[in-house]
Amino acid sequence: MSTTHEDSTTGPATGTATAAAAVDRAKAEGRAALVAYLPVGYPDVRTSIEAAKAAVDGGADVVELGLPYSDPTMDGVTIQRAVDAALAGGTRPADVLRAVEGVAATGAAVLVMTYWPPVDRYGVDRFARDLASAGGAGLITPDLIPDEAGAWIGASDAQDLERVFLVAPSSTDARLALTAERSRGFVYAASLMGITGARATVGAGARQLVERTRAAGAERVCVGLGVSTPEQATEVAGYADGVIVGSAFVSRLLDTDDTASGVRAVGRLAAELSAGIRSA
Repeated sequence: MSTTHEDSTTGPATGTATAAAAVDRAKAEGRAALVAYLPVGYPDVRTSIEAAKAAVDGGADVVELGLPYSDPTMDGVTIQRAVDAALAGGTRPADVLRAVEGVAATGAAVLVMTYWPPVDRYGVDRFARDLASAGGAGLITPDLIPDEAGAWIGASDAQDLERVFLVAPSSTDARLALTAERSRGFVYAASLMGITGARATVGAGARQLVERTRAAGAERVCVGLGVSTPEQATEVAGYADGVIVGSAFVSRLLDTDDTASGVRAVGRLAAELSAGIRSA
């Protein structure tokens, strides 16, 4: 089991909120945590920050801020549309760090969800320092496996940042154990093989994957991919430590031309999902 940072409630000297602490607080309340994903820069940087804050107001315990990238291999059509628009609008890593600072000011734990090339291009140590300075809790890196993450492990250790690696139903027991050992904060369990997006049902193997990941040593396991409704949130909250929702939040912004209405819709969805989780 990974012990480093697992019991930490704050990050660097700034007093940064961590995902580990947020999940633990939710567990102490007898519920799972709600983790909300939104990409920075859609429909613009300011609105994406306001939408993330609305998710927190609605009940999100942890916010994933997506760093727009031109080759999002794990993202489905909904998120790709928003990310493409954010890139066309000129959103860059500096904007993401500014968004982290703005959302972290709410007191919520803020993780950046990013593919690895933008971090590598920015400079791993520099990105870690700047993320910590902005109040970020750490990174979710869907395309980076733990055995190839030496540079990030060193940089995140130096800045006391969380590392969220992914596991999938196809992961071997050895892969689960390595991921559990090297993750900090929680392990992200992808409920099914494939890309993000709302689905009628959550992957049938999600519960078993959570059980296997815990048996491999993970203290906290949150489930994502395909969770979009309060009913699905209730289902996942019955066996996972956290419920991760992305495409459903992004859809609320995509489905309106009125940014203020989109922000309010994000807040309402967070409240509905939070209620579903609490009913589990």
